[in-house]
Amino acid sequence: MELAHSLLLNEEALAQITEAKRPVFIFEWLRFLDKVIKDFSYLFLKKLVEQLTGLINSSPGPPTRKLLAKNLAALYSIGDTFTVFQTLDKCNDIIKSKDDTAAYLPTKLAAVACVGAFYEKMGRMLGSSFPETVNNLLKSLKSAESQGRSEILMSLQKVLNGLGGAAASCHRDIYKNARSLLTDRSMAVRCAVAKCLLELQNEAVFMWTAELENVATLCFKALENSNYGVRVAVSKLLGTVMATALIPKQSPGKMMRQNVKRATLEEVLELMATGFLRGGSGFLKSGGEMLKVGGSVNREVRVGVTQAYVVFVTTLGGQWLERNFATFLSHVLDLVSHPRATQTHVEAVYSRRCVSFILRATVGSLLGEKAQIAAAKDICQAIGKQMKAVEAVVNDANSENKSGAADVAASQHVMVCALQELGSLVQSLNATASPLIQEPSIGLLETVTSVLLHPSMAARLAAAWCLRCVAVALPFQLTPFLDRCAERLNNLKTSPEAVSGYSFAMAALLGGVHQCPLGIPHAKGKMVVSIAEDLLRTAAQNSRLSLQRTQAGWLLLGALMTLGPSVVRYHLPKMLLLWRNVFPRSLKELEAEKARGDSFTWQVTLEGRAGALCAMRSFVAHCPELLTEDVIRKLMTPIECAMTMMSIPSVIKAHGAHLKASAAMVRLRLYDILALLPPKTYEGSFNALLRELVAEFTLTDNSANTTTSLLRSLCHYDDSVLLGSWLQETDHKSIEDQPNSASGSGALEHDPSSIYLRIPAGEAVPGPLPLGVSVIDASVALFGVVFPHVSYKHRLQMLDHFAECVKQAKGVRQQAVQLNIFTAVLSALKVKLANSTLGPEEVRKSALTLVMGALDNPNPILRCAAGEALGRMAQVVGEASFIARMAQYSFDKLKSARDVVSRTGHSLALGCLHRYVGGIGSGQHLKTSVSILLALAQDGTSPEVQTWSLHSLALIVDSSGPMYRGYVEPTLSLVLTLLLTVPPSHTEVHQCLGRCLGAIITTVGPELQATISTIRSSCLVGCAITQDHSDSLVQAAAISCLQQLHMFAPRHVNLSSLVPSLCVHLCSSHLLLRRAAVACLRQLAQREAAEVCEYAMSLAKNELVLETGLEGVLFGMLDRETDRKLCSDIHDTLGHMLSSLAVENLSHWLMLCKDVLAASSGNFVCLTCTLKKDEMDDDTMFTTLGEEDKSKPSVAPRWATRVFAADCLCRVIMLCENANKAHFDLALARSARLKNPKNDFLVLHLSDLIRMAFMAATDHSNQLRMAGLQALEDIIKKFALVPEPEFPGHVILEQYQANVGAALRPAFSQDTPSDITAKACQVCSAWIGSGVVSDLNDLRRVHNLLVSSLDKVQAGKGSSSQLYRESATTMEKLAVLKAWAEVYVVAMKIKKEAETKPKHVLKSTEEDEDDFGTVDELPPDSLITLVQPELPALSRLWLAALKDYALLTLPAEFATQLPPDGGAFYTPETIDTARLHYRNSWAPILHAVALWLNSTGFNASESTEETAAAMPNSQKRATAIMLNQTPGTPPAAKSLPEINKDRMHLILGVSIQFLCSPRPEEPVEHVTSCLQALHTLLDSPCARIHIAEDQLLGVELLSVLHRLLLTWDPPSVQLLVTGVVQQIVRAAQDYLQEKRNTLNEDDIEEKENHLALGEGGETGGLVPGKSLVFAAMELLMFILVRHMPHLSSKVSDSPSHIAAKSHLSEESARLVAATVTILSDLPSLCSPAGCMTVLPTILFLITRVLKETAVKSTDNQVPPPVSAALQGIKTIVTLPRVKTDETQKQWTGLIRSTLASILEYSQPASKPILDEVSILTAIALFLWSASTEIIGVQSLQNGCMNRFKSALNSCDPWVQAKCYQLLLSVFQHTNRALSTPYIHSLAPIMVEKLKAVERSRPNNNLELLAVQEGIKVLETLVALGEEQNRVQLLALLVPTLISYLLNENAFASASTASKDLHEFALQNLMHIGPLYPHAFKTVMGAAPELKTRLETAVRASQASKAKAAARQPPPTVHSTPTIKLKTSFF
Repeated sequence: MELAHSLLLNEEALAQITEAKRPVFIFEWLRFLDKVIKDFSYLFLKKLVEQLTGLINSSPGPPTRKLLAKNLAALYSIGDTFTVFQTLDKCNDIIKSKDDTAAYLPTKLAAVACVGAFYEKMGRMLGSSFPETVNNLLKSLKSAESQGRSEILMSLQKVLNGLGGAAASCHRDIYKNARSLLTDRSMAVRCAVAKCLLELQNEAVFMWTAELENVATLCFKALENSNYGVRVAVSKLLGTVMATALIPKQSPGKMMRQNVKRATLEEVLELMATGFLRGGSGFLKSGGEMLKVGGSVNREVRVGVTQAYVVFVTTLGGQWLERNFATFLSHVLDLVSHPRATQTHVEAVYSRRCVSFILRATVGSLLGEKAQIAAAKDICQAIGKQMKAVEAVVNDANSENKSGAADVAASQHVMVCALQELGSLVQSLNATASPLIQEPSIGLLETVTSVLLHPSMAARLAAAWCLRCVAVALPFQLTPFLDRCAERLNNLKTSPEAVSGYSFAMAALLGGVHQCPLGIPHAKGKMVVSIAEDLLRTAAQNSRLSLQRTQAGWLLLGALMTLGPSVVRYHLPKMLLLWRNVFPRSLKELEAEKARGDSFTWQVTLEGRAGALCAMRSFVAHCPELLTEDVIRKLMTPIECAMTMMSIPSVIKAHGAHLKASAAMVRLRLYDILALLPPKTYEGSFNALLRELVAEFTLTDNSANTTTSLLRSLCHYDDSVLLGSWLQETDHKSIEDQPNSASGSGALEHDPSSIYLRIPAGEAVPGPLPLGVSVIDASVALFGVVFPHVSYKHRLQMLDHFAECVKQAKGVRQQAVQLNIFTAVLSALKVKLANSTLGPEEVRKSALTLVMGALDNPNPILRCAAGEALGRMAQVVGEASFIARMAQYSFDKLKSARDVVSRTGHSLALGCLHRYVGGIGSGQHLKTSVSILLALAQDGTSPEVQTWSLHSLALIVDSSGPMYRGYVEPTLSLVLTLLLTVPPSHTEVHQCLGRCLGAIITTVGPELQATISTIRSSCLVGCAITQDHSDSLVQAAAISCLQQLHMFAPRHVNLSSLVPSLCVHLCSSHLLLRRAAVACLRQLAQREAAEVCEYAMSLAKNELVLETGLEGVLFGMLDRETDRKLCSDIHDTLGHMLSSLAVENLSHWLMLCKDVLAASSGNFVCLTCTLKKDEMDDDTMFTTLGEEDKSKPSVAPRWATRVFAADCLCRVIMLCENANKAHFDLALARSARLKNPKNDFLVLHLSDLIRMAFMAATDHSNQLRMAGLQALEDIIKKFALVPEPEFPGHVILEQYQANVGAALRPAFSQDTPSDITAKACQVCSAWIGSGVVSDLNDLRRVHNLLVSSLDKVQAGKGSSSQLYRESATTMEKLAVLKAWAEVYVVAMKIKKEAETKPKHVLKSTEEDEDDFGTVDELPPDSLITLVQPELPALSRLWLAALKDYALLTLPAEFATQLPPDGGAFYTPETIDTARLHYRNSWAPILHAVALWLNSTGFNASESTEETAAAMPNSQKRATAIMLNQTPGTPPAAKSLPEINKDRMHLILGVSIQFLCSPRPEEPVEHVTSCLQALHTLLDSPCARIHIAEDQLLGVELLSVLHRLLLTWDPPSVQLLVTGVVQQIVRAAQDYLQEKRNTLNEDDIEEKENHLALGEGGETGGLVPGKSLVFAAMELLMFILVRHMPHLSSKVSDSPSHIAAKSHLSEESARLVAATVTILSDLPSLCSPAGCMTVLPTILFLITRVLKETAVKSTDNQVPPPVSAALQGIKTIVTLPRVKTDETQKQWTGLIRSTLASILEYSQPASKPILDEVSILTAIALFLWSASTEIIGVQSLQNGCMNRFKSALNSCDPWVQAKCYQLLLSVFQHTNRALSTPYIHSLAPIMVEKLKAVERSRPNNNLELLAVQEGIKVLETLVALGEEQNRVQLLALLVPTLISYLLNENAFASASTASKDLHEFALQNLMHIGPLYPHAFKTVMGAAPELKTRLETAVRASQASKAKAAARQPPPTVHSTPTIKLKTSFF
């Protein structure tokens, strides 16, 4: 392949390869040439032309000739035009040649293709040669065969395209020759003609003027017996010609010259209508004849014309439709009222489908939302007009009855179409449609409800459906509608139409409830039941109404069931009773019943029973939770009775055939419900049931040849290419199934119960099939369920019976019977898979015979089903011999058979065998299967055989997987050969080739990445050929192949050509192709979003993609597309693009979202152009899709797209958050912007963000409002703290407070749905709590919204409770309480912060404070003032909500404890939905309650002094009142302690229950709130006593917290947990202390007693599970090991442990510190014996933590864990009451060991270097706190001294300074015995050090500090010394100080530190002199030189007038050491 990549054809290489590979080589060369031809050099021109023209004669295949022509034309257009004429002549000669052999054909076709390509590329440059060429082509057209005809027509189309108006002279000729071919027998030719004529009509005026009628007639004829492709092509021609006739494209001047008469709209529509109503047989014969024949309209013609209508309107554009909608509507509705369109009911249904399709496709996609509302008004008027006419006929009973009745019958179809479109419109508009309802002048509701009284059932049902659509779109209308219908139903009980119509409406509304998340009030269920009961009860009273009332009653009950178990549960007993009473109780009664009654009573009875069964089925389907054994048993009574009376031929015989339908209805309902129940429940009746089922679908008693509609759905989805069922995947699916099957004839009137059932996904309106089909469908489905459960004997009988039935029937009937039987067998096999095998040999044989017989059936769908059944059978039997037998049978058949049918059937059989048995099970047949199928695939005579065999081959490749690897090469080469030779018109073959290619790519998989892979290059060639095919399905297959390739070998897929082609496909008219393109883009965007967008923009230079790029196009598609899968893929693609590109390209994406959100209507596109003009280059200014789109501006984005855009906005914010801090910091962003103007940050777009969120939040559409509020909340949370650089102290969001307030206000209005109000409360609390607004008056605006909602909550059942279900009110109220709770929590936090700040400012106002209302007045901006007035009410509501939540979280077995009438905020009926709302809001409420209880100190009813101080009067009163109203208790029933106890239990219970097992998806805020609440709670003394009194409570809480730590990682959670643990430990300490104190007072003599207080008692044992200390240690140990794994020997010894010491992060350090602090508190909870148990562990942990964390740092900061450890050591060493006689020895040992460990850790050689200061501090702590007996031991003493010595000798001045400080404290120790040895050993060193300073004076402050600290120690020593030694001591001190003084000369030049030392020394000396005058004199006298130095210095200082302020007296014995640690240890 690589050799083919050269500019000239490599002829040597070509000669060397085999014959078979040459075409591929040539194609590959042409492909390469196509890419490089733009820049070739003229040197090769001649040779190239020679090579290319030579190829024309080498009989190239279709793809090759296409490329060849393209290359030649390109070569001539850039090279030398001169030689083109020679080539043209040569081609013409070939075309003229008389050689008609098949071998010469490809050469001819290649010549034809070249001619077309030349003209298309060069057009008028070829000048006058065209008449000859055209004549030539037309001549050969007459004699050519079909392939030639289509090729010639395609060439003509290109000629016309290239020449444009210049070819006018040939237009007539071409038209004459082409039109006769429109009815050609080859479909491909018809398509080609249609395309050719479409090209022609651009220039040929006569086509849409004089010849207009003929063109129309021609098109109608062409549509007869057409396929889908022809219908699409011809309808495009017809629609375009009609549109051009109405509004010509030509310039007016030209029109004038030819003085053409323009057609009017009426004429054009009239012409189209003839096709719709009369079909192709023309209006040329006289009308009478036609009516005589009663020729029904050809369905293909009708469907084609329907599509033409859509093309017609689309071509004219949305604006035209808007202006002419009323005319168009009345025309389209007239179509369906025409008697020709509604000859039979099925035809009427089909016509209705067509008209609905026209309306949906035009109104639904071409009009924007405003225009759609206008259209809806027009439809309303049309309905009103029709209804008036009907009422006139109905009321005027005596007039010409006949014509009137016909009008009424016709009007029903008009009504159905109009109402369905109205419903669809409103539903797609959703909440945007509210103006339609609210505007009284339109009267939509009145109009629609008036149709409920229409005499025809179809119209009534359509009206009911329309109401359901309105209610789903506007849920606030649902409850009022229901009430109105119920009221009318009661008022008009006597009118049969009213009973029927209003019950339809109510049923439809009830069925719509599940689409309204807020539901309807629970009481409506009761109302429906009572109405239904009443109807059923009164049915017998009035025979005129019996039927309607019976039907209506049961319909309502069936609809009620869709409300689900929560409603039905209450009515179940009544329902069971009703059901039992409808059926006779026993067989005797049944027999008696058969004997009496007339035909009418029987009809009513049967209808009643059908209705009852239907309600049962609805119950079983919608309330599976209520189906207990007992209920099923009760249901079985009526069902069994129904089974016995299944067939009642005697009754029908007696009373007439009109009962047949009712009887069939009963059977249908029975089959339906049985299929839903487990078969075990009715196994006793299997025999009778199966007899009936088999009779049903083998048409035993049925003269009609009805077939089931299920077969397609039972066949495999992949077989659609054989069945053509891919039509279901086109945009025309709702009409395209008309020509093919019964499934298009669905209509509501066939089964009214479908009005309340859920619609299958993807359908707009439910369309149940006609009763005859439905019954057979139901029987087939039920047969599939039952068959696996019957005995083998019966199975055999049935299978034999089936064979017999097929034999008996003949002709069409045989086909029908066979179809039904097959469907039944297939459904049985499909269900069977789960359990048993098929049965013994004879059963298999019988089944095989049945199946194999159908493999030769001429009906393709039967062959398909037979293949499927064979595969399923092989799967079920699963025996190798059985499979081998089947395979062998097919092998033999295929070797001998020559007819198409059996070859196709058996080749599929092989494929299905492999598909269902898989590669392993069928491995041994692989070789044979593949060789046979490869041979069949080469059978060029029958495309059908090729299709089926290739399809099977694809199945085999797919299922064999790697086992197929050996056959890949031959298969691939076959696929390529066929791709290059099969004519393109055989599209199915090409589709299957595409499938094979895809399967091969998947099989080869990762091998495709290899550097040189022939397989890969072959695959790429294959993809290129299929990509270039004209059929959309083949292109879709190519795209999925490329997608697979891209997955395995991404580097080898050329995106620069793939992406633009995908973008072009996005506008394809074929749904499958659009789907494939988007799916592929989705995969590409996941990996390479940036490249994809870039390549798409490169396409924008020439067409299609707007300047908003690919993403803009995709957003636009979201407005047009309705296909679910497609839309979700578009969402994903945009999501991937957003994730990878949005942050880099912020303004572009924000602009996109903003444009979508800002769309008001039509002017969206123009807006973007003007905005972007200045930014974009001119050449990218967008041009839309060529000509046809100029007239129609794109539609403004619809609401769903806007919601998506709002979600995108939230995603952009989230992405920025993870990207760069500057996105949320204005100052940073601005500076970065200055550095590089390209930088873009979110914060710079804040005003846009706010504006978008505001637009969304104030829209009509509720979903958009939700999305907008969500965005607003995100913005507030992310930007709340961003400061405004220009105004320090302010934040950037402050300027937007008006917008925020305005966005929130509408959400609190009366008519807003609860979910939006709830969301808005959330935003309110975020806004108030964010601290953005500091001015209370500004905050009040938003605050008032919350206050008003709070009033609503207190008012009891709010106003919204009448519209939605009660849980909606729950949601709203809880949201309000949650919002208040969040605000209160923030307020208390601010208050606390303000209280902890020093209050020096407020001193002045202290006297008159009380006037302010709160006691200690905080800064004026405190939030608490806003919350305070509401607190009394709030606290009550909060407690009530918590109590509800606590009850709702009880497990199911305690359900009996729930209050029967619900809680404060929920009703018992909506308990399940309410739970969710509580789950969302309890956490902040819990926190708020804890804060409130803590602030009132729990004594909310005693006005003790503290409360009086802590609470203003108003609140005291309120709380007192509140306490009397504790929820659920009578006033004043409980004393305060009891109430408090209850509250404690409530809060602790809720917390423990939650913390035990928070679900992983719980937001972390809930966990933190809960922990904060516990922490706050335990701040108050009352709670502490409570938790300490009951020790088990504390233990339980600790173990729950331990569990929480195991599952939740965030450090924030762990810190909070340690806080709570500390509170628990403190509480226990306080309690114990209290106990000890009382003991000390009472019995001082019983000392022993209180020693045993505390855990561990006398023995020291701690019991896990009961011991608080043990639980706490377990938890703390867990935290320590989590952060310092090497503490645990288990962890550090495990092989996976890496000993690397990591530095603790700040959070970890804080955690470890907190843990250590708690650890050191634990011993105080133990008795002395208990202490001895825990202390070794605790001391070990503390010293290890000290060792691990006391590492030297540069800034000499002490890490928190170190200070905590030191503090802990102190706490433990100074423990009181530990040293009893028993424990003394142990205690001494422990303390000594601890000190020894510390000394050992700090040996100078140890690694890492520890921080000496911390270690010394620890040592000093021991020296200070422990007695000499313990640490006076020599070895310890020496160790300590050594540490001090090494510190003194340290070169780090900081260490020296700290050492001096510590020594000072040691020297001053009161116990002389301890301090003396240290003084003796260390003082001399100090003196030496200080003396040495004279020689090296300090250079910086640190060194100076060290000297100063040293001198202080010396001074202290002097003070400590005895009087007699003072002189010696001063003799050390004074000379040292004097040596520090500088002489005057040196003083001037000394450094500052040196000067400071001088000053310090001088001041000290001045101070010492007066203190010890005697000793001082002695020393001075002894050394005269000292004296002189001192004097000079004193003089100098006086002279320099330094401040002579005396220093404070020197430190005395009590002086405190000045270690500046975070906590003081002494």
